[in-house]
Amino acid sequence: MERGLKQNYSEITEFILLGFRASPKFQVFLFLMFLMIYIVAVVGNVSMIIVIKMDSRLQTPMYFFLRNLSYLDLCYSTVIAPKTLVNFLKNEKKISYNGCAAQFFFFALFVTTEGFLLAVMAFDRFSAICSPLLYPVQMSQKVCIQLVTGSYICGCINSMIQTGFTFSLRFCGENRLDHFFCDVPALINISCVDTFVNEIVLFILSALIIISTTTIILVSYVYILATVLKISSPHGRSKTFSTCGSHIAVVSLFYGTVLFMYAQPGSISSLEKSKIVAVFYTLIIPMLNPLIYSLRNKDVKDAAQKILGEKCFQCYL
Repeated sequence: MERGLKQNYSEITEFILLGFRASPKFQVFLFLMFLMIYIVAVVGNVSMIIVIKMDSRLQTPMYFFLRNLSYLDLCYSTVIAPKTLVNFLKNEKKISYNGCAAQFFFFALFVTTEGFLLAVMAFDRFSAICSPLLYPVQMSQKVCIQLVTGSYICGCINSMIQTGFTFSLRFCGENRLDHFFCDVPALINISCVDTFVNEIVLFILSALIIISTTTIILVSYVYILATVLKISSPHGRSKTFSTCGSHIAVVSLFYGTVLFMYAQPGSISSLEKSKIVAVFYTLIIPMLNPLIYSLRNKDVKDAAQKILGEKCFQCYL
């Protein structure tokens, strides 16, 4: 029996991504919709990176972190979107075993890193608002680089553990993934061995990451709120709150969907709901983040208008 399982397991060289079960015409509609969302996400995040890089007024810790957030959004949406778009137009929606493992590893890496980076951004706002005199020391260039590097290290550790546990499973000839990309719930669902340990590891790691990062975010904003309420000027309070509003919106969107996907025991069995939620955090959130920051942030809007104005003036000449 054991020998038979090993033989079947060794035969798995590719997975079939079932994706969204729909008619060919609706598949074309989904392709166009996903393509439009992905293009907006790429243009928005690349524009944000360029604007922050080029404008000297945006060379501050807050915008350094925002530039890294745009880079992460660009990366993890690109890990998913191109393969998904190709599969919409193909009858056989295949991905190789190694390709599936690579897609899963990099997606987990970038998404986990983004979670930690959002916590770092909350700490940055706490330092700027609650300790303005110490802010240049607390958030020096060296500290900022260390915080971003630490976020990537945490993301890499989680990704390696998740990838190792998930791709040590046996699939016994079953290679049809009920998803549009390689994700933990879909892979666990088709395994032919006991996945209790994998599900517990997924739940515990997700819970630890979410609890630790959200604790930093919540504590930071409690102190920020207490500090802001002490400001006598309504204009001063409004201006201080405006610098945090975009971050709060991004955090709410990101953690709301991730919490639904990975930090509840029933997430493995609700694959249909998971696919819909997965679209939101793999494509829609990376599209919305630059829009949220650019529309709500006067400095970013002014920098973009300045750059666009100079380019247009040069073109006119």
